[in-house]
Amino acid sequence: MPTTHHPALSSFPASWQTGLADALNQGCHCLTLDKDALAQALDHALGEPGLSVLLRERCPTVFSAQPVFVAPAQMQQMAEVIHAIETVTALPAWQTRALAQAPESAREGLVGLHGVFAGYDFHLDGDRLSLIEVNTNAGGAMLNAVLARAQRACCPDMEHIVPTLDSVRAFEQAIVAMFHEEWRLAGRTTPLRTVAIVDTQPDQQYLYPEFLLFQRLFAQHGLRAHITDPQALRIEGGQLWLGDEVIDLVYNRLTDFYLVNPAHTALRTAWQHGAAVITPNPRAHALQADKRHLIAFSDPATLQTLGVAAELQATLLAHVPRTQWVDPAQAETLWAQRRTLFFKPMDGYGSKAAYRGDKITRRAWEEVIAGHHVAQALAPPGERQLAQDPAVRPMKFDLRVYAYGHRLLWVAARLYQGQTTNFRTPGGGFAPVYSAVDPTRLSRIPGASAPQLGALTPALPCAD
Repeated sequence: MPTTHHPALSSFPASWQTGLADALNQGCHCLTLDKDALAQALDHALGEPGLSVLLRERCPTVFSAQPVFVAPAQMQQMAEVIHAIETVTALPAWQTRALAQAPESAREGLVGLHGVFAGYDFHLDGDRLSLIEVNTNAGGAMLNAVLARAQRACCPDMEHIVPTLDSVRAFEQAIVAMFHEEWRLAGRTTPLRTVAIVDTQPDQQYLYPEFLLFQRLFAQHGLRAHITDPQALRIEGGQLWLGDEVIDLVYNRLTDFYLVNPAHTALRTAWQHGAAVITPNPRAHALQADKRHLIAFSDPATLQTLGVAAELQATLLAHVPRTQWVDPAQAETLWAQRRTLFFKPMDGYGSKAAYRGDKITRRAWEEVIAGHHVAQALAPPGERQLAQDPAVRPMKFDLRVYAYGHRLLWVAARLYQGQTTNFRTPGGGFAPVYSAVDPTRLSRIPGASAPQLGALTPALPCAD
């Protein structure tokens, strides 16, 4: 494609940056995913052939072949929003409030862990950036690392924007360092030795290939890692065991965020009594990912009462769509307003029981007004046109930022059609994000550092 070189795109006005990113998302139809390189990267990551075949069979639409373009100014905004939320959720007043409304398990266990793989999901509509959700067990990080290894330039001027092996290695090293940091924050002084990657019937999970990638990554860094169902764990002698081996740390991929299922009793006991380090855990979910927090993040009176600094209030109010609890007493009013709202369950995950108001059925509405949902002002997602033919429907996309504490680890896009992300749309799935990020600028966010932020994305050099 014809190109114009822009070595310092972040120096241009934000509106110009946004316009260029929009133009590329509509007009750049080049493929950047090398499928052969992807297969090689998957099989090499596992250390034996077979993972690429398993991924094709299990997750045929998990990767998109085309990137999403994001303006540097919007990358900066995402960093500022994440910093604001991390700062607010660390306030004593916030923690008292959040834990009081959470189940008992959130008030048990270790204090001070960040929780690995916080995920911040954003919608991008022109120059409007909206945080739509916070997650505490965001999946896909290792898949995106492999995706980055399989990127290729679609033209000469794109060569230096494709993720380098060094950037991918830095991301993977940051992942391992994150688990070691959780171990340290838990007060452990002996070396971390064993990790259990825990989910219900893990080999049946959609993202099971990613569990295998994590297992291999841990092994490469000297850790013994096991993939297991929580029912295979037991407590004995004040320690958490899997078979004849003590488990030091659990990478928790369960969607039973508060460990209330009787099948998770051993894990709940380990969390209560510190028999193992559990990350992410009920406390982390209660402090950050309860959907009711979107109400507080978007309400100036609540933020003021909690003592949130004015500049943080401004950031949150500008980028978190106004959210309200679905009060059954207000059902008639909410129904009238439904076309401007998106409904999501308070403890939901993976878009389950989430409904766009203009598409909701009467049957689903009865579920929503039972009182366990929040209603968020509709924030349209971005659009990515994958074909030159204007008759081909564009893909929608959201942006997922993987973070740990105040540190941004990686940014990925998810392409889809329908109401929400689904990994079922042909041509959709995870996509790389290209943006001319200036790491020194982003490192001004308190608590962040240039080397960590520099691994986010490559630079964007060209436009049609």
